[in-house]
Amino acid sequence: MCGIIGYVGERPCRDILFRGLRKLEYRGYDSAGISVVEEGGFKLLHSVGNLDRLEAVLDQIDSTSSVGIAHTRWATHGRPSNENAHPHTDCTGRFAIVLNGIVENYLSLRAELQEEGDGGYQEGVGGERGEELRGHDGVEPALQAFVSRAVHQLRNSRSGRGRLIR
Repeated sequence: MCGIIGYVGERPCRDILFRGLRKLEYRGYDSAGISVVEEGGFKLLHSVGNLDRLEAVLDQIDSTSSVGIAHTRWATHGRPSNENAHPHTDCTGRFAIVLNGIVENYLSLRAELQEEGDGGYQEGVGGERGEELRGHDGVEPALQAFVSRAVHQLRNSRSGRGRLIR
């Protein structure tokens, strides 16, 4: 089962996020990743296997960043790999996302984005929504509405539709 940890605050988040992933180990996973804000963009770090592998390379990301997300993934679509581990970013690196569950309509979402000329997708199911965020102007109310619309396009086996948690 996947797990998500997020942090926005005053303290450096890298180690907070990693400790959160450790607390989720009992749920099972095959890959993990952390994304923190660095110099106006996101720095991603992924690993396949247990969290000891992620910990071994943790110093490759900024230890002073105070904004980040982390994820443990159990591969239900796409093989366990660094490319498929979450978080995912859009092609510009402006947005980072994580998701839990199976996006059952990922093939139709991917085809729609490819028709629009976008590319560079991961084999799994997270990259499509990250790619769709590309080009958004970042105005907060518009961003919230955009993300809400994107999430509602997702179809999954548990709830039937994606959900946005605020």
